[in-house]
Amino acid sequence: MKAINRKYYAYLDEMQIITILLPNDYFGGNSSRFFISKMNGKEHLSLTVIKQIPLESMIKYICQIEGKLIIGEQYWVYDEHGGKTDLQIGAVIRTAAFDKEFFYDGTLGCFYHSDRTLFKLWAPTATKVKLKLLPNGTSKDEIFHSMKRKEKGVWHVTVNGDLECYYYSFLVYVNSEWREAADPYATSVSLNGEYAAVIDLNKTKVTKPPLPLFKQPTDAIIYETHIRDLTIHSNSGIMNKGTYLGAAELNTVAIDGTPTGLTHVKELGITHIEFLPFNDFEGIDERRVTSEYNWGYNPLHFNAPDGSFSTDPSNPYARVNELKAMIHAVHTQGIRVIMDVVYNHVYIREFSSFENIVPGYYFRHDEFGMPSNGTGVGNDFASERLMGRKFIVDSVMYWLKEYEVDGFRFDLMGILDIETMNEIRNAVDSIDPSILIIGEGWDLDTPIPADKKACIRNQDSLPGIAHFNDKFRDTVKGSTFHLDDKGYAFGNDDYYEAAKQVLAGSIGLEKPEDGLFFSPVQSVNYVESHDNHTLWDKLAVCSASLSKETRQKQHRLATAMVLLSQGIPFLHSGQEFFRTKRGEGNSYRSSDKINQLDWDRKSYYLANVIYLRGLIRIRKSYGAFRFSKQKLIREHMCFLPVEKPVIGFLLKDVDEYGDWRKIIVFFNPAFSQKTVELPDGQWLVLADDQTANVKPKRKLEKDTLELPPICSYVLVSK
Repeated sequence: MKAINRKYYAYLDEMQIITILLPNDYFGGNSSRFFISKMNGKEHLSLTVIKQIPLESMIKYICQIEGKLIIGEQYWVYDEHGGKTDLQIGAVIRTAAFDKEFFYDGTLGCFYHSDRTLFKLWAPTATKVKLKLLPNGTSKDEIFHSMKRKEKGVWHVTVNGDLECYYYSFLVYVNSEWREAADPYATSVSLNGEYAAVIDLNKTKVTKPPLPLFKQPTDAIIYETHIRDLTIHSNSGIMNKGTYLGAAELNTVAIDGTPTGLTHVKELGITHIEFLPFNDFEGIDERRVTSEYNWGYNPLHFNAPDGSFSTDPSNPYARVNELKAMIHAVHTQGIRVIMDVVYNHVYIREFSSFENIVPGYYFRHDEFGMPSNGTGVGNDFASERLMGRKFIVDSVMYWLKEYEVDGFRFDLMGILDIETMNEIRNAVDSIDPSILIIGEGWDLDTPIPADKKACIRNQDSLPGIAHFNDKFRDTVKGSTFHLDDKGYAFGNDDYYEAAKQVLAGSIGLEKPEDGLFFSPVQSVNYVESHDNHTLWDKLAVCSASLSKETRQKQHRLATAMVLLSQGIPFLHSGQEFFRTKRGEGNSYRSSDKINQLDWDRKSYYLANVIYLRGLIRIRKSYGAFRFSKQKLIREHMCFLPVEKPVIGFLLKDVDEYGDWRKIIVFFNPAFSQKTVELPDGQWLVLADDQTANVKPKRKLEKDTLELPPICSYVLVSK
């Protein structure tokens, strides 16, 4: 059906406010009165003009109507000249009154049974909705079913028969125009996500194996990776390269026999793998996946696995079963899975299912009615709207229950609102309080009040949610966005005091007023992630004049600071063997050659891998490195009186948290040897500039220690 040819425009902007726009070339934009009636209705109700605003090419009339219009019915607006136009749904959808009237707390989506399937869609502004079925996945076999409107603007239809593996979409008639959209709640999709797919999830069930006890967020050691990066290298020893099944393979080795893939992650001592997005995303043609690359931050379908990691993306069951197999394999290794989720935006707003089903509702708009762009990709998801919030919470709970993931990393979490994030935390806690929730708490320019944003500045309102600590990152290595800026680990004394603070969980140990977080469980400590340059590539710029060996020491020192700080340590995959992306700072769609984990590089830098593995074991063995409360850090941690630039901290009276009563950590970023005095006691070395292990390496005979250039030390005493 063609869209109506409008001479002028009328919009429902509030429940009882209609905005009418009359162009100047239509009777000079003048009309002394307006009327409204239902389509084919005989009764005309007068509108009261409460304001008239001349614009450049038209006149704007703000009108009020007595009584209440029925959203979902078609209305016509008439002027004094006998002209008419259809009443379109305008800004009313972004009002609290609309949310209150149409919030629906039930289930939505597709519900399969072998003899029938129920479809439910929330589309309160639609006047008609149809279900389109494609039995054989082609348009020549289309079948249409009219859907019935029920409570809260939810449309239903039950189709008898076995619809397994049918594809489907919805046709929604809004503002006198048909729009087609896939189901936002789709659990699987067709090739390239064109249609939703009907599947029987009962056929995909996997039993989750028992996992090691996980008491608190600071017990985590997170390892971020991309499914394709982890597996694609020619010498990875992995058969199913670039796929879910490849990431699930065990006992894979490089040419020299050193472990690769999941087995490497297990050997390293990681507790949580964070996978970059694996829900369905745009950016890779699933018919030829090897010709393109994408990180996955272009979300299409939030509840369906992406097909580019599947061995058979045309089969709607394959992507589900293979993703579950990957997660199960990770779990068998005693490792938990964190899912990277991207609820802050969609790939292209205008083409998204959300916009086609309820135009204008799911996205934020600025004061001029234009879509906001705090994300920088063209749209901001309106998490504060009740059905937007419901979708995010429903989606998180779907992945938690159906795929049994163990955590969520929220991309650009600062776009979302505090109430949504806390509702997610509460919902997750009802299933498993040990689930990690971490996010990018940047303060982004999106049109919700500053005190409502789920960002670091509001961390006191987000007690169960951790933030990526950019202060830690930039203090230790220097500015991420200025490659020539050197941080503390690279010899810059200007970061000395800041380094002490971030080592103590950013709670303001010596200067409470400088505290970034109320609790160390809120601080994700990192110096490298998939974003921006790798640490090694930054060093190639800011330490270009230094030898390769010196840069390796600086790199190791920065990583050691991550692993020995209070808070939650986060490593980027390959960081342990000096990962490089050949200077590329934004490799979201670069080639495999740039993005792949180079397993030959692991073999070459095996000594560094072994050293960091030792530090991980030290951290995991002694609870004094993993305090979950500010009070415990203040009680047990203090900085030693050492000469700048060396930092030394003492963990005292910590025998209840491990085998040792006292632990000392020293960091020396200087290019020269430094002498430090030791507190009274018999000190043993767990880690020095060469090795790291939970078993003492040697006993110190003096009350002083010579720290070699650019190193970290861990000492213990009974």
